Amino acid sequence: MAVYRFRIVFEDDEDIYRDIDVQGKQNFEVLHRAIQEAIDFDGIKDASFYVSDDMWRKGREIALNPVQHDDDDDDDFRKPKKLPALKMSKTLIASIIDDPHQKFIYVYDPAVKWTLMIELMKIVEDDPKAIYPKCVKKGGIAPKQYKQVIAPPVDDEDEEEDEADKKAREKVFVVDEEYDGEEDALEGEEEDTDVAGASGESEEGGDVADESSDDFAPQFGDGEEEY
Repeated sequence: MAVYRFRIVFEDDEDIYRDIDVQGKQNFEVLHRAIQEAIDFDGIKDASFYVSDDMWRKGREIALNPVQHDDDDDDDFRKPKKLPALKMSKTLIASIIDDPHQKFIYVYDPAVKWTLMIELMKIVEDDPKAIYPKCVKKGGIAPKQYKQVIAPPVDDEDEEEDEADKKAREKVFVVDEEYDGEEDALEGEEEDTDVAGASGESEEGGDVADESSDDFAPQFGDGEEEY
């Protein structure tokens, strides 16, 4: 049985590659799993292979989960008819190879679109003791599948400024509180003064009334009026 050796290269960095041997009788889903393991991705997202020409133009799709073909697309005669996508688990590697340097485009995770270029390097002899597929060569470190978000470090100067602002706010609060206390004390003194003044006036008024009553009272003697 023929064994195909494919080189898988990241589109954005050709220095990162993996060489994988796979038997012609194995299907594209097996190759898909081998690629995921070789680049340390989790393999839980959707993926597709596209048969490619030498110019890296996408041809027929070989999908992990093919989308049902929409017949409405056939109404537009100006568009070339698109062949329905093949299913990875039902498509053998050997059935698609028709070029000594057959090329594929591999797209993983439709949301991010990790894109890898695949090219058939050569056909090697089958090793009865080997377990296929297998990664026979690695070059470069694959990028992380998920970007790590790191919070920016806190500047010590910012912390000092925050502490200074906090102390300033506390100082203002204490000053305001003392000022309110002084105002309350002053208001209390004014109230006492007003009360004292009012009582003094009433007493003086009383004295005046008493004096006037003594001066103008009629004088009587022995029960007779004086003329």
